[in-house]
Amino acid sequence: MGEVRGPRERMVFSAAQLIRRDGVAATGMREVAAHAGAPRGSLQHYFPGGKEQLVNEAVGWAGRYAGKRIARFVAGLKEPTPGGLFAAMAGQWTDEYTTDGFAAGCPVAAATAECASAGGSTREAAAAAFTTWRTPLAEALSGMGVPADRAGSLATLMISTLEGAILMARAEQDVRPLTTAVRELAPLLDAAVTRAP
Repeated sequence: MGEVRGPRERMVFSAAQLIRRDGVAATGMREVAAHAGAPRGSLQHYFPGGKEQLVNEAVGWAGRYAGKRIARFVAGLKEPTPGGLFAAMAGQWTDEYTTDGFAAGCPVAAATAECASAGGSTREAAAAAFTTWRTPLAEALSGMGVPADRAGSLATLMISTLEGAILMARAEQDVRPLTTAVRELAPLLDAAVTRAP
């Protein structure tokens, strides 16, 4: 999941991986240090704001990762269509669940579910991460011929459908919610194309 360079980036990446598997509350600084192969003291050095800062940065990383994947998915499509793009987005999760099981979900969703009611900086970080993901998705849809006034709302629909299908797939231990979402949503997305790209 993305290229990770220095020790600080490794810790942010590790936090994102642990949050997507175990949630925010169960992800401790000690576990992050062990996962990243970093001395525990270095966490205080890199994240003086403690766990909240680390969680927020992990959520931000996840939003950027998802946003950057959009261009990669589009580049991988022979004939880029909104439905094909959504299928690629869902396919990433279908592949993971088929190969590795259903242990992990989206770190942004995990942080939102646990932290939104408390308010504060983690909810804000999650909202910003969704925007970081939604913006390039809307731009990709516009590039495929979806009118600008619909591209943003369809990007929201795609992300919210995907997140819901991920949750249901994990609950049911079955990829069917993901494949169903693609089958039902793709024609609706493709029907939104009103001009040649």
